Amino acid sequence: MPKFAANISLLFSELPYLDRFQAAAAAGFEAVEILFPYETAAKETQRALLANGLELLLINAPPPNYTGGEPGYAAIPGGEDRFQRDIRRVLRYADVLRPGIIHVMAGYEKGEEALQTFVRNLKWAADQAPQQQFTIEPLNSGDQPGYFLDDFNLAREILAAVERPNVGLQYDAYHAQLIHGDAAKVWDEFSANTVHVQIGAAPSRSEPGSGPVDFDALFAAIDASAYDGWVSAEYNPSTARTEDSLGWMS
Repeated sequence: MPKFAANISLLFSELPYLDRFQAAAAAGFEAVEILFPYETAAKETQRALLANGLELLLINAPPPNYTGGEPGYAAIPGGEDRFQRDIRRVLRYADVLRPGIIHVMAGYEKGEEALQTFVRNLKWAADQAPQQQFTIEPLNSGDQPGYFLDDFNLAREILAAVERPNVGLQYDAYHAQLIHGDAAKVWDEFSANTVHVQIGAAPSRSEPGSGPVDFDALFAAIDASAYDGWVSAEYNPSTARTEDSLGWMS
């Protein structure tokens, strides 16, 4: 069985942010993700991680644009200066929090110029922090209309163009199922490119156990592959208490 982690931006969201760390540890998790930790001082998050013996696996970049802009723009032509400025800010958080992975969000644009912009920005970020692992993640167009990176084949094309050892694929079973119709087949085809895994049922994005994805078979396939990282639960619990949604872990 894979090593399971908790995305505490979605799980334990019935609790205040800093209380979620203790709840995750009490539920048996040894690692967590935080999509956007930027509203809280990095030192406070660091203390919560340390107090509960938790490893931080992942944060998203760039930070939210509190002036109302789109939440991601690495593929937006003309946004390179802003991208570089915000990646430097993210790396300052990473100096304190030590996340294993920074997920770089592409933003909402299409076309060849967007592709080349994304590739250039990813190369720049990777070269700025060669010891930091970065990921890109395809997101389904139903949840994210107009999002640039909406296909796993496109992700593989981008990774080949970027050609940096510290930039890899983030596989999410929920998005894989909605984009390509078969999360297990996507895993078989793209597991070699994958450096981080997330799970959630499709189409509900609730806990594993509903919908067409056979998670027992998927977990077995992950175990049988060369992937040795974490599998992070990134879903919206269908229960009032997150703990009551964790039966799938057993």
